[in-house]
Amino acid sequence: MKKFTHIDNQGHVRMVDVTDKKPTERIAVAQSVVSMNQATFEKIQSQEVKKGNVLETARIAGVMAAKKTSDLIPMCHPLNITHIGIDFYPDKDTSSFRIESNVRIFGQTGVEMEALTAVSVAALTIYDMCKSYDRGMTISDICLLKKSGGKSGIFERKTNNRDKRL
Repeated sequence: MKKFTHIDNQGHVRMVDVTDKKPTERIAVAQSVVSMNQATFEKIQSQEVKKGNVLETARIAGVMAAKKTSDLIPMCHPLNITHIGIDFYPDKDTSSFRIESNVRIFGQTGVEMEALTAVSVAALTIYDMCKSYDRGMTISDICLLKKSGGKSGIFERKTNNRDKRL
């Protein structure tokens, strides 16, 4: 059985010590999907939501969230992230937006949690800004699409449908 890295020999929870790990470029890409009714989708696309520009606000929220991940997830290291990108892929047929984050660092630990936090908070921001129009929106498909760097190497999810970028 594989040993848990966040538990010491006495069974106490601990943050992994990355002091001796070699810094490398590390990249993580994650996604989430926000589905809604067609009218709400169209309001976002045409920037008619009364609270303002939904996608740009969600983009800022995602960037801010990635930078605050270690404040939210107990065993995450505070990181000096070098890049955070948030993109939106509208799908008119399903009245949904796929949100994708790309987070980079040159460091001793990965940025998967930062990428996942970014798309989660961006999706929640869309919900918050549009809930008065559509309380039935759903947030789904939060997952890591790709990661590279570090000892474990490259991971790439097999289903990655990249659509039109906003």
